[in-house]
Amino acid sequence: MPVSLKKVKIYTDGGSRGNPGPAACGFVITSDSGIQLVAKGLFLGNATNNIAEYTGILNALQHAKEMGANEIQLFSDSELIVKQINGQYRVKNACLKEYYDEIMTLLRGFSSWDVIHVYREKNKEADVLVNKALDSSADVEIKNDSQALKKKQKPIRLAVLISGGGRTLLNIDEQIKKGVLNAEISLVISSRSTAAGVERTKNIGYGVKIIRKKDYPDVDQFSRQIERELIAAKVDLVIQAGWLCLWKIPTQYKYRVMNIHPALLPSFGGQGMWGHHVHEAVLKAGCKISGCTVHFCTNEYDNGPIIVQLGCPVKDDDSADTLAERVFEQECIAYPLAISLFEQKKLTVEGNVVHIH
Repeated sequence: MPVSLKKVKIYTDGGSRGNPGPAACGFVITSDSGIQLVAKGLFLGNATNNIAEYTGILNALQHAKEMGANEIQLFSDSELIVKQINGQYRVKNACLKEYYDEIMTLLRGFSSWDVIHVYREKNKEADVLVNKALDSSADVEIKNDSQALKKKQKPIRLAVLISGGGRTLLNIDEQIKKGVLNAEISLVISSRSTAAGVERTKNIGYGVKIIRKKDYPDVDQFSRQIERELIAAKVDLVIQAGWLCLWKIPTQYKYRVMNIHPALLPSFGGQGMWGHHVHEAVLKAGCKISGCTVHFCTNEYDNGPIIVQLGCPVKDDDSADTLAERVFEQECIAYPLAISLFEQKKLTVEGNVVHIH
């Protein structure tokens, strides 16, 4: 199955040095298959252990809801609080009751939920985040640390295809430089010589090949030129990053070309559905959830097997611009994740379904 936020696992912790005293909470959200999506520690100032524990759960649930999850498993090493949430013990403290009521309201908003007690050794990552927040007296966030690669394997060679501003390329380049992606950008192709992404790409040290569809008599010759450049650069994986031209994917690159779409396919896809056209359509339809989809490309617009989908809320006062920015935040997580899964040889395709191993 593709990675999705429909079902997530949440690990939470909280603690106080003094009870009451300096306090913090932490939470880690993973996909159902265990891929880390979010890891945060929050410094709370002075509070009790129980308030810190409850605050961690509350913040984690709010974050999961904003990401579009509808099925959750939540793990905590506080046996008391797990029993309170599951209705086995009453919450008598008036201050804690406020947190409890808000948590129960959030839980009822998910289609299914389980709150489960685990021992501390099974909750180490959340515990580490609590201590980091306490040590620094500030909030902390770890982005994909569990996915960071040691680069023992030879990095895969990427070709990035752009037609616009190049922000996705900049994000991929940043993840490579941070060591999150075991990859290198070996080729950049732009379908437009005047695209803003051309200059941005050059500014971070890459050359750009300009291959314009209008310079070729038909799509076959346009596609063959792209193929020649891919072969010459010994490209392992092609990343379409705001690429707007349909081209014929050669047989040797089947399931080796990815695209990211700024909506949850199969909704709001197809020819003409790109950029703000997508976000305007989502708003017009009155959707409450949008997001992004990374999929393998076929020779039809937005019709290939789905690899990763991440969601985000659509707010009542959203414009196409504000929604686009919120979706792009998820794109910056989803695309590196999909590339990493490919690099680690964790993806197989059966029919039109991607399986992650």
